[in-house]
Amino acid sequence: MRAVRYLVSGRVQGVGFRYFVLRQAKALALAGWVRNLPDGRVEVLAAGDDGALAALEGRLWSGPPGSQVIDVAATAAEAPSSADFFVLPTV
Repeated sequence: MRAVRYLVSGRVQGVGFRYFVLRQAKALALAGWVRNLPDGRVEVLAAGDDGALAALEGRLWSGPPGSQVIDVAATAAEAPSSADFFVLPTV
């Protein structure tokens, strides 16, 4: 299992982005979390197989209706401690 930290920039807060990510990650059987950052970005930590992570990254670029994604930066990360995927409070 591999883990990736994504930082998503653009119009990604106030448009249901976190719950969009939650649904997509659960559908792909990924572990991890998503949260809003104070600077307006959304942070995602996801762990799973390479195909599921690639699919999530593609869906992050699409986002929910009303969002406008400008950038998705991905870096390697440590796997989350939970096998579930959930929404964290804003930092």
